[in-house]
Amino acid sequence: MTSFLYCASPTEMGSKCRFFRGELCQDWTVINHSVQGARQVERLDCRIALSSNSGRAFKNLKAVAYEVSTESEATTSPGAYDEKMLANYVPIYVMLPLEVITVDNTLEDRYGIEQQLKKLSAAGIDGIMVDVWWGIAESKGPKQYDWTAYRSLFQIVQGCNLKIQAIMSFHQCGGNVGDEVNIPIPQWIIGIGEKDLDIFYTNRNGNRNRECLTIGVDNQPLFYGRTAVQMYSDYMKSFRENMSDFLESGLIIDIEVGLGPAGELRYPSYPESQGWVFPGIGEFQCYDKYLKADFKKAAINVGHPEWELPDNAGSYNATPESTEFFGPNGTYLTERGKFFLTWYSNKLITHGDQIMDEANKIFLGCRVKLAAKVSGIHWWYKDDSHAAELTSGYYNLNNRDGYRPIARMLSRHHAILNFTCLEMRDSEQIAAAKNGPEELVQQVLSGGWREKIEVAGENALSRYDRAGYNQILLNARPNGISRDGPPKLKMYGITYLRLSDKLLDGNNFKIFKTFVKKMHADQDHCADSRKYGQCLDPLERSNPELSIQDLLEATEPMKPFPWDKETDMGVGGALADFSDKFIEKITSIFK
Repeated sequence: MTSFLYCASPTEMGSKCRFFRGELCQDWTVINHSVQGARQVERLDCRIALSSNSGRAFKNLKAVAYEVSTESEATTSPGAYDEKMLANYVPIYVMLPLEVITVDNTLEDRYGIEQQLKKLSAAGIDGIMVDVWWGIAESKGPKQYDWTAYRSLFQIVQGCNLKIQAIMSFHQCGGNVGDEVNIPIPQWIIGIGEKDLDIFYTNRNGNRNRECLTIGVDNQPLFYGRTAVQMYSDYMKSFRENMSDFLESGLIIDIEVGLGPAGELRYPSYPESQGWVFPGIGEFQCYDKYLKADFKKAAINVGHPEWELPDNAGSYNATPESTEFFGPNGTYLTERGKFFLTWYSNKLITHGDQIMDEANKIFLGCRVKLAAKVSGIHWWYKDDSHAAELTSGYYNLNNRDGYRPIARMLSRHHAILNFTCLEMRDSEQIAAAKNGPEELVQQVLSGGWREKIEVAGENALSRYDRAGYNQILLNARPNGISRDGPPKLKMYGITYLRLSDKLLDGNNFKIFKTFVKKMHADQDHCADSRKYGQCLDPLERSNPELSIQDLLEATEPMKPFPWDKETDMGVGGALADFSDKFIEKITSIFK
């Protein structure tokens, strides 16, 4: 018996899924139902009763029209473009393993990484992202840089015809969600910290966080005569000088500037190394002597010398309502609370602004984009206090936008805002923690677009399932594809986190290849970014410094742009998952 399924993807025309019913073999022939790029919205209910020899039954399986996917989707002939559809192309990059360059500054598995990159290149990805660790390249001493291992890695990437997004990683690897290796900041920096613990972020109880330097020392000459900002600047200068050939050839297209823990512009408010567990609200990190002195000076300047840093904001794993600061009618709503939160968030923006300005001067004239990462603090987003965002430094409330000022700051430097948690859906989260990843993503991306900057993003946690990929695809093109030129809304690029053996394994890689194809709007890999509207012009000098009033204007909340309910370029869903598992089961039987 043969059954027919209508399918919205032209690449699925004529493909077949074979299901076995005992000794009876049933073919499901997939027929193309729409022209290329048309919105995949039709649904059909498919009620089947399949029974295997074990007597199990599968009933009432609902199938979305595009849910039958095949490996052929990622293997069409090279160079086949629909020029109008190409305008919907979103480049896709893959984050390399954290330890691709080891802590002792060696590229150990050259052959292994080359084979993995070749496999990714064949799948059609556009490039890779890699941490360039401060604790590795400047580990021997001040201004003693060694880029040998990174140059070897970049040569391999170049040989695989991939582009590079390089992260200037001025933080420790280890102690954050997803960290499985340990790469500390330079030991000679830690040595200075042993004599002056206040160079590290500090919570109210005096616990020090050694994963990065506090922004309180940005302009303190504590590091053999250099300030923290000068150290970051010197590091980036050396990178540019030693990677000039890769920059000039167009291999390196993006410099993401590390601005805090995990490379993100935030305070380290939720460190697992100090006992934080999701979904704790975290703690403010401004109790080192440098930030305490800065706050005291600011309070005196506004005529309130009696104001102190918060002492009623709870602990790492508290809930908002359990604290005096974040609870109903809490301190955060008072004049004193508003002053503190404004100071706390403005210090973060000033920190980002200063370092991005240094990066702009260093890479001036290079055909690269600068970028900065903002963290997706989605837990307690739907609580009135937005407590977890506030402790991280994002002064975001229902009546105050905490992200558009960051976007406005980045616009000054012609930089991209890179956001996380693109794969998350509200329905997957713990209800008690009032999570809102979907609404958060919509707010942040909309704010970036309104400030006329490019926005990019990545998944927060590794995902291999179709639901996660479909959510990323939705966020990449919130209103779907356009067959008449560029879509109204489109992200600048997506970075998938991260390369691993599990990603490249069997069905996981098959789904990933389909994801890449859909990110490219069903077009083949396009090496010329100008064809999909991305021109890498020489980096221009930053615009004049913004005033406080400029930033305050950007805190005015604005309604996010509308989002479709689901992507029109999906990788499949429940039926495709069922098909994969069924075929996998049958295959295992015949092995």
